[in-house]
Formats: sequence, C-alpha cells, structure tokens
Amino acid sequence: MQATSHRMRLLRATGVEAEGELPFAGLHLLLHRVTDRIDDLPEPQAKALRAALGLAPSARADRFLIGLAVLTLLADLAEEGSLLCLVDDAQWLDPASADALLFAARRLAAEGVVMVFAARDTHAPPFPAQGLPELRLTGIDDEAAGELLAEHAGDLPRYVREQIRGESGGNPLALRELPAAQREGHIPAYGYHLSSLPSHSRLLRTFADRISALPRATRSLLVVAAAEGTGDLTVTVTAAGKLGATVTDLEPAERKELLSLDGGRLAFRHPLIRAAAYQSAPVGDRIAAHRALADALPCVGNIDRRAWHLAAATTEPDEYVAGILEQTAEHARARGGYAAVAAACERAAQLSPDGAHRARRLALAASAAADAGQNERAAELALRAAPHLTDPAVLAQLAQVRAAVAREQGRLDASYSVLLDTAAEIAPHTPETAAFMAYEAMTAAWLSGHRQSIDEISRRLAGLDLKTPPDALPYLPAAEGLARLAAGDPGSGLPPLRALFESLRAERHDRGHTLRERVSIASWFSPLGDLETGNDLAAELDRECREQGALGPLPLVLLMRTRARIFLGRHSCALTGAAEGLRIAQDTGQPHYAGQLSGVLAYLAALDGDEDRCRELAAKGDLRQVLPGQVWGGIAVAMLELGLGRYESALRAYEDVAASPSGHTIVVLYCVPDRVEAAVRTGQADSVRESAQAFAEWAAHTGAAWAGALAARCRALLAPDAEAGPAYEEALALHLDDGRPFERARTELLFGEWLRRAGRRSEARTPLRSALDTFELLAAPPWAERARAELRATGESRARHSGDAAPLERLTPQERQVVRLAATGMTNRDIGAQLFLSPRTVGYHLYNAYPKLGVASRGELARLELRDQEEAPA
Repeated sequence: MQATSHRMRLLRATGVEAEGELPFAGLHLLLHRVTDRIDDLPEPQAKALRAALGLAPSARADRFLIGLAVLTLLADLAEEGSLLCLVDDAQWLDPASADALLFAARRLAAEGVVMVFAARDTHAPPFPAQGLPELRLTGIDDEAAGELLAEHAGDLPRYVREQIRGESGGNPLALRELPAAQREGHIPAYGYHLSSLPSHSRLLRTFADRISALPRATRSLLVVAAAEGTGDLTVTVTAAGKLGATVTDLEPAERKELLSLDGGRLAFRHPLIRAAAYQSAPVGDRIAAHRALADALPCVGNIDRRAWHLAAATTEPDEYVAGILEQTAEHARARGGYAAVAAACERAAQLSPDGAHRARRLALAASAAADAGQNERAAELALRAAPHLTDPAVLAQLAQVRAAVAREQGRLDASYSVLLDTAAEIAPHTPETAAFMAYEAMTAAWLSGHRQSIDEISRRLAGLDLKTPPDALPYLPAAEGLARLAAGDPGSGLPPLRALFESLRAERHDRGHTLRERVSIASWFSPLGDLETGNDLAAELDRECREQGALGPLPLVLLMRTRARIFLGRHSCALTGAAEGLRIAQDTGQPHYAGQLSGVLAYLAALDGDEDRCRELAAKGDLRQVLPGQVWGGIAVAMLELGLGRYESALRAYEDVAASPSGHTIVVLYCVPDRVEAAVRTGQADSVRESAQAFAEWAAHTGAAWAGALAARCRALLAPDAEAGPAYEEALALHLDDGRPFERARTELLFGEWLRRAGRRSEARTPLRSALDTFELLAAPPWAERARAELRATGESRARHSGDAAPLERLTPQERQVVRLAATGMTNRDIGAQLFLSPRTVGYHLYNAYPKLGVASRGELARLELRDQEEAPA
C-alpha cells in the first residue's frame, strides 16, 4: 500500500493460480496491510471478515456478509482520501475472494472507491464480472508498436522488426519478448505466423523454448517456483534442494529476465513465464515438485497448502491425502469459503479408496457447491453421489440440493420428483424428514400448476409408510391440504394448512424450525387470508436475516413481505421493500427472485398509472419459469388496463393469467374480483360467475372479513342492477375493519357509481368522496381520477390534489429507508449495517433527501411526520 498523487490511496493484489483453491487468499493479499481497521466495522461484519481472513476463531457467516464487510472497510479507508483497488490476474482469484470483492464492487456508489480488475478473457472459466462495466484491451497502434520495437529491438534488422510488428497484433508483450527470443535462436527471423494463433499461445511456446535452454537444475528450480506460486523463497529453495537445485541455480533465469528476487520474494516477470515453466515441465517433474513442496512446508499454519500439494502429487487413491483434504474443507467451511469446500471435497472423493467415503465426500462437495451458488456443479455432484449413499440424512440433504437447483432453473417437475422419490426411500428411517420433503414436493408441484402431478403426489403420499410421532409437525396433512385446495375444495384443504401455519405462530420465539422451513410455512398466509399475521411473520424473518447478516434468504423474505403489504394497501412500504429485495437478489445472483420482485414492482407501477415502467418490469420475468413472478407480471398488466378503464384489454389479460399453468394459485384467486369487474364492464358477466362462486366459497372458509367483503362486491356486480344495493352495503360493512383500504375504496367507488346510475346522486357523493380521499392518500392516480370523474358526474367538483406530497413520498425507495432510520437516531454506520450499504452511501442518500424534505441536517428529521403506511395504515 502506498500513497499516490491527489491523496489517492492504493491497495493492490495479484491473483495467484496456486492459491485458487484457498478461500480468501486473494482477499488477504489485498487487505493484509489494513486489517487493523476491521475492529471499526459493525460487529457482525467484523466477525465475518476476521474469520474469512483467518484472524479469529472460525465463525460461519453468510458469504455475502463478508462482501458487505469488505465494502464497509473500503468505504472507511476512503474517508481519509480516495481509494484505488487494483487486482491483477483476477481470473486466478479464489472464488470466495472473487465473490466478496465483486459484491463490494457492484455496490459502490458514493464511497470514493475505484476498483479495477484485470483478467484474461481467454481463461476458462471466465472471470465472473457480470454487472460491472468492462473495457476490453486491444493491441497498440502501429506507431506505438514501432516506438516500442525501436527501444527494445533496435539492433535487429528493420525487416525483422517490421515482421514482428505486423504479426504481433499490437500485443506489447509480444513486441518485447519475441526480439529476445529471436536473438537467442529460439525462433527464426521469418514465418512467425502470430496471427494464426492466439498471441499468448505463441508466446507461451516461446517462453517454453527459452526455459528449455536453461541448465537442468535451473529448470527444476523454476518448476518448483511455479508450483509454489506465492514467491516464498525459503520454501521454494528448500523444496528445490530435495530435487538437487540450490539458490545459485537461479542466476541463469535471472540473466534472461525470466524471474527475479523482489522484496525477498521470487517473482516471475510475467504470468505467462510461470505458466510456461510449469506446463512445459514433464509430468513427473511437476509431481516431484509438488511432493517436495509438501515436505518443505512447515506443518504449523500451512495445513491447507500442504494438503493441496499432496493432492497434486498423488496419482492413485490415498486415504491419508483424502483425509487431509477433507480437513482442509472443514477449515474453509468454517470461514465461509464454500467454493473451496466443494473443490477440496471433490478432490478428496477422487482420492478415496473406499466407496462409502467417496460418496460421502461427493455429497459434502454438492452441498458446498450449492452454498457457493454453483448450482449446476452442485446438481452434477449430487447426481454422482446419490446412487452410492445409504445414510438417510445425507440422502435427504442431497435431494434438497438437487431440488433447489432444479427449482431455481424453473424445472419444478424435476424438483418435486427428486424430493418425493427420496422421501419414499428414507421414510422407514427418518419419517419426520421424509414428511417435510413430501410437503416440499407438493409445494413445488403446486407452484408448477401441473394438476396431474399434484394428483400423482397425493396418491403416492397415501402409500408412504410415515409413522410420525403424534406431536410431529403436520407436514403431511398440509401437503394433502394443498392437493385438495388445488382441486377446488377449500373446505377440506384450508384446515390442515392452517394447522401448519398455527404451529409456526405458536413457536415464534422457540425457533424450532430452520430459517428455510419458517419462510416456507409463513408463505401460506395467502391461502389462509391471514394478511396481518403474514406481514408480522415476514417482518420477524426480515429482522432475523438482518441481525444474522443472512443476505441469501433475504430476497425471498422481502418478496413475501412485499406481497403482504400490497394486499394490505401499504403500497409505499411495498415499493421500498420490493426495490431493496430486487437489488439484493441481483447482487446475490438469484435471478428467480429478481424476476418475481420485478413482477411485484410492475404491479405497483400499475397502481401508480406508470404504463411504461409497468410494461418494462412485467417483461423481466424468466419466461422459462412458471412461477409467481411471471404471474405477477401478467396481473400487473391487467391491473394497469383496469385502472385506466381499458376493460376489454384488462379482461383478456386476466383470462390469460387464469389459463396459465399457475392459474390455480392463490395470487390468481385474489384477482377474481378484478376479473369480475372487467367482465361486467364489457357485458360478459356470465363468463365469470363460476369463478366468483369459487372465490366466495374460499372466502367463507377463510373467515377473513376482507375476503367476505370482496365476495359481496362480486355479488353486487353480478346482480341485476336493481338488486345490487344490499350486497354493496354488506361489502362496506365488512370493509370497516378488514385492513385493506385500497379494496375498500374500490368498493366505495363501485357503490357510488351504482348510486349515481340509480339517480341517487346526493347519496353517491359520500362513498365517492371517501374513495377519492383514500386513492389520493395511497397515491393511486388512475383510480383517483376515476373517483373524481364519478364525483363530478354527481354534480360535485373536486380539484386534483394540489397539496404537498407527504414527506416520504418525495423520496426514492432507498432514500425513504435511510431517512426513516436516521430519524430514529441511528448513525450512518448502523443504518448501513441494517440495509447492507456502506456508511458513505447512507450519507449520500441523506444528502440527496434533505433538500427534498426541506431540512438541513438529520437533527431536523425528528420534527417531520416520517411514519408511513407501515406504522399507520390508511
């Protein structure tokens, strides 16, 4: 680390191929001189980063929390002046370091930090830089190439220099190295043919030729240095000594400028030289080099490096080496380096003489790969391991990995098949685990919308021998309840789902379930119609994720909470949560949740009347997935058309959604009242009577006042005009305490329209005024305009709302979150920890928010009315 001009601080690191399987090795290279600043981080972040860098006892942490800690640390350093982070040869970073650094890089906003990654685009796999701006470097121009050759090859004939220049493709390394190779006689002064091959391949052979001309002892020392990779002179010389080389044998390589001693460490002048030294050596020499390095490494503090050198030197099954690799995997797991766990366990499996150990280690590798976000690799490893396993717990774990990967890829049929097959296999041994897996299988089938699959799973569940204890959680009855609900029988389908839901409510403070199980169970608030409890449970899960720094499950929790808020008419909060959830889903590489949250945001845009944004967001769902995200996108477009009075288009959109594979799901059931309104407006009431009846039956079994109100509204819409009044009055009576202000206002609007058509204009004004007030409060312009037009038709004019928007309505969703937390007295650092932002970004959002709110400092925020619909529903 050193100072540069303009007070810019520099941190730099270079990816090392030999450390590609050592978790957080690259991150340590970048941050090792600023680790004293870790203590200043919020404690969860500090704990995670210390463990990742091996500075404290290992503590498992969400892998994205480490990335957040890196972001906060870099932002803290930038408080003292701009910070530049340079990472060269990024393609060789270990996956854990790459994940952490890229997570931080994607979230840079106002921190005063610049991160530059230099990577080779020919490397496989490529450096995963999605979401970052890229600059692909090309060769230098002819003029610059000529100047470079004149400086480094002025002694060569002009025609040779011209040939090198013309065929180098402007590659500066080729322009510098090929003249030296030509002088040494390794290439002729004609026929380079660089353009016919990638320049790095030709250069690699050139370096290999130059190395092959060195003395045997020097070549041995070079292959050891290349295999060692970190430049540790003591270890390299000690290992080379076992192969007959000494430190003096470095001199010929130094004279040819292939490698040098820099700050007490050996450094190849270019990574291609190191690659040539290693790859051009015979296999036997490479194996011998790794064996010598394993023997030369001190035992203390080098277990992981030694294990990988032993693995590279082992060509046959060896339980001792496999055991050391598994031990290395456990070290990596404790630090959160799941990609390293997967690599170590997979290699350990390859070296395992015993089939049972091999299968167990493959299973560990599969689980770790899934935790690292390497879904395809996880599925492949799980598939290889499953046929050779007998342990029910491991079989269940593998099945859940394979099912989760299939679900994220939109292959719901594969997801429920593997879950159900494994549940049947382990049922005699672990009935409770089998019951939960059967429930998950039914959940996947429910989401897929395949009625035949739901029926088949129901039949197979009846044949499972699951003798669960009397006090076991009611997973199986809940699965059977889903099947009955899909068949249109809420009377028998809802009670077992309610029992499962109540079991979660009863244990809200016992934490008897895993986080994943609690999220799965809490999501059934929708079919039960228990919106307030669903929102409360989602809020608890939200807090738990933030307290633990668990970014991975947070997008799903925010999706669930956003849906509850929309149903409850808390649109402002829903927008804030959905926007944050989408950002985190994108940052954590979860496109399936990103697609669903885009659909939810499209729905909110529809309520706002923003047609362009609604259609743009609605189109972002993954069309390969028949999941609620795609359904929400379709519903959003339908709601947009309905709000704008385009009833024919709205009805077509609702019919398309209802006819989709997910047409039986609860989110579509919730839209039945909207579809009824569109159908009645277009004179097609008969087409929705059956759906309205099914909705009414479901509403009756939920016991939810809001559901009963909407069922009554549907009856009013479908009744003869002269008979609709009592149904509207019943609906409004049920709406009084139902917690859904937007739906209440819509009922008032329809009732006011009915009263006006009946010639009762003075009576119509009361519900229409109330509807207009609510629509304006909820910022639903299309609906407010409809209410205003109806009120005008009764003879009463109401100007468009011209007062100032509520304070929070002037802010972006993220500014709104930051300001509300700042008003409670939280510091920027505390807010950043809560929202997974850096303190500098928090300050940036406050700086932008102050003029919008008419304040000059955070101390003035306490005077404003900053409660929004979360605390005070409309």
